[in-house]
Amino acid sequence: MTPRAPHAPRTAPAAPASVWRALARPRYLLSPWPWRAAAYLLTGTLTGAVLLLGLVAWAAAGGVLAIGLVGLPLLAALPLAGLPVAALERRRLRLIDPGDDPAEDDPHAEPPAPGLRSWLTTRVRENATWRELGHALLTAGLLWPAEALLLTTALAAPLAVIATPLLMATAGEGREAKVLKAWTVTDWPTAWAAAALGVLLLAAGGYALGVAAGARAALTRLLITPDDDQRARVVELTCSRARLVDAFETERRRVERDLHDGAQQRLVALTMSLGLARLDAPPDGPLAEQLARAHEEAGAALAELRELIHGIHPKVLADYGLEAAVADAADRSPVPVDVDLTLPQRLPRPVESAAYFVVREALANVARHSGAGRARVTGGHHDGRLSLEVEDDGHGGADAAHGTGLTGLADRVSVLDGTLTLTSPPGGPTLLRVEIPCEPTEPACA
Repeated sequence: MTPRAPHAPRTAPAAPASVWRALARPRYLLSPWPWRAAAYLLTGTLTGAVLLLGLVAWAAAGGVLAIGLVGLPLLAALPLAGLPVAALERRRLRLIDPGDDPAEDDPHAEPPAPGLRSWLTTRVRENATWRELGHALLTAGLLWPAEALLLTTALAAPLAVIATPLLMATAGEGREAKVLKAWTVTDWPTAWAAAALGVLLLAAGGYALGVAAGARAALTRLLITPDDDQRARVVELTCSRARLVDAFETERRRVERDLHDGAQQRLVALTMSLGLARLDAPPDGPLAEQLARAHEEAGAALAELRELIHGIHPKVLADYGLEAAVADAADRSPVPVDVDLTLPQRLPRPVESAAYFVVREALANVARHSGAGRARVTGGHHDGRLSLEVEDDGHGGADAAHGTGLTGLADRVSVLDGTLTLTSPPGGPTLLRVEIPCEPTEPACA
């Protein structure tokens, strides 16, 4: 008798990722999805009711106080009422679609500069802000009453019908008995038939709740989250920017390596040959004088090339990280520089490179244009962000848009989702601040 081959182990089907997929499965009513849909609609009802009261109170207070011009800021801030509501809605969507990420679904852009004014200006100019305001008004005026009615019809009413036998058992001669007689439930067979009908109505209500919750979530996504095409474009843009930064760094390192291993070595050999030729030439003749000048020019060219190589990508940055590279740049600055930078771990190479060149360009501007007697570089890594500040005691008046050389660096920092801000009032001081989101990669070298 031939032995049977062992059966392959059965794998449990994957849990549905959204309410729409759950509705297509035969065991939908036995899954948590009907209750998730009910929770989504119930929280939407509560949110809409509270929002309606808040908007009415907000508008009333702004209108009353507007008589003395005190309430005008309240009325002006009314378009921003949709922002917290939309943020809550993006989190509530996880009841219907657990794969949703509220951070990825946020359609708002980062303000170009820190501060309340920049944030308000950015938000008021965004279409997403006005879509979220429309969503908030729709929720407060129409959606929550519809959700409350649906919950009553699909959930509360069937549960009340299912409880008919219990009500009949405890009715006695009081009010419950009159209610049951009004329903024409006067005997036990009718009560149990009503309970069976309530179970069927509850099953149908479970499907109705799922469909309504899915439709409500789809409407919410349409109004307050970026569409799939926009999200795909954002992802592709982010990936292409990362590839551009990596390609730029790779090309920079290749140029530095070629100069170091090619042109620099040839200049070293030429300098040595000229030095040996000076030893063989008559000391008082015209040839010795020409060789001396050629030797000095070759030495100057070699020093300039080494400085150029150091500027393209300093070896200290690659070997020891940003902290040591900033200290080296401060030592090379003609203006005395105090450095207070503590980084317990190495940062990603593109971040280190961008931050270093921002500091180096800022110190170069201090030496060329500021008339400062002293500068200071401070910074550190906190809450997933690298922060650097370069401050000097010069006469101020710097403008990043007019010849200070920082425009390209600001673009490079923005590729890394960072921000670069310059504050330089006439008379000084000048403060350059850069922030780049990043996570440490490895322990820093001692």
